[in-house]
Amino acid sequence: MDLALLRTFVTVHRAGSFTRAAALLGLSQPAVTSQIRTLERQLGRPLFLRQARGVTPTTIGDELAHKAAPHLDALVEIAETGLDDESSLRTLHLAGPPEFTAERALPALIALTGDAGPGFALRASFGHTAEVLEGLAAGHHDLVISTARPRGPLLTATPLCDEEHVLVAAPRWAEHIGPGEPRRSGIPALEKVPVVEVHESLPFVSRYWASVFDSRPVSSGTVIAPDLRAVLACAIAGAGIAVLPRYLCTAALEREEIVAVHEPAVPPLRTYFLVVRTGTLAMPHIARAHEWLQGAAADWC
Repeated sequence: MDLALLRTFVTVHRAGSFTRAAALLGLSQPAVTSQIRTLERQLGRPLFLRQARGVTPTTIGDELAHKAAPHLDALVEIAETGLDDESSLRTLHLAGPPEFTAERALPALIALTGDAGPGFALRASFGHTAEVLEGLAAGHHDLVISTARPRGPLLTATPLCDEEHVLVAAPRWAEHIGPGEPRRSGIPALEKVPVVEVHESLPFVSRYWASVFDSRPVSSGTVIAPDLRAVLACAIAGAGIAVLPRYLCTAALEREEIVAVHEPAVPPLRTYFLVVRTGTLAMPHIARAHEWLQGAAADWC
């Protein structure tokens, strides 16, 4: 059986689409369709059910993928290991949320490797979860940091770390609210305070309100800045209350530029995931970055 046909088959099985598999393989969609049809003729069985959006594997297709995929991934690992030397510097394309990637992931990838460097060239891009996962599925990125676990066999996610969220404000706003007042009276203590957020939908504040107060915020955003570092700067300047990751605002809290206006017994958490296309951890430069980030995350939690 032709290994090229099996490789195309496994890619389609993981992608759930001839179009997406074609992009990952660098082939045209007709070429992918032709290869799958050739493999189906050789086996005498249909491997996929064609649907309006993508394809669904048949029972035979699932069985073949289960048997073939690990061996194909092992072959990729063998081939890629041969490229993992100083004369063949690979490029890692990393994507994730701008603040976490800039403040956590990129410094970790450099620091954990010491003076020798990471052993690969590094290209980073920023984006929201949906767009970076879509870019990973399309082959634009190698490794993605995501705040959601993707579904389906194309992408493989590994929990990285949990991020604690803190409700903060400049000291004058904290004094206006009153020490301990949110714990005693809940939302009413916060209703008339301006809100600083990353988006009009108030994603961080809404998540905090739902988790801590079992409610929705009634205030709209007073200042909207699409970067948590800008939100922190605005909160320090006195623009209003904000919900921020603790790692991002710890230094400002220690300097008393802002204060935590509420300390719930169980603080809201958000989980980050490392996500790759299934099978690509066989590539040494991706596996190395994946391992290093997991090692660094042990000190972040």
